[in-house]
Amino acid sequence: MKIEKYITGIINNNNCKLYSIYANPEHVHFLVSRSPKLDEETLATIIANSSEKFINEKRLCEVFFQWQQSCSAFSVSKHCVHDVCEYIDNQKEHHKKKSYEEEYNDYVKFYQQTIKKCTDKK
Repeated sequence: MKIEKYITGIINNNNCKLYSIYANPEHVHFLVSRSPKLDEETLATIIANSSEKFINEKRLCEVFFQWQQSCSAFSVSKHCVHDVCEYIDNQKEHHKKKSYEEEYNDYVKFYQQTIKKCTDKK
């Protein structure tokens, strides 16, 4: 897919390492080891702004394309990289069963519970 290749280039050009990427019409999943010179928000902004411009210049959408104003980032332990890559690589099949909204809400609930468990221990 053109946008996946373009985002891969953005990531590489910012001294980050891409492990896996999958773009569907609603959103993009990718696993990246970011450069220590960039925080998550800066990297996401660079990717969003550059890819949005690319999509519109190449007319990859019939109408003007714009990413939403927010995104989510999750940290992953090194021992989980393989599993997360498999998850991303299987997104096409995954989204036949679960919508983006359902998936996002599940993640938010999971991370809220994880954070609560950590804060309860203090």
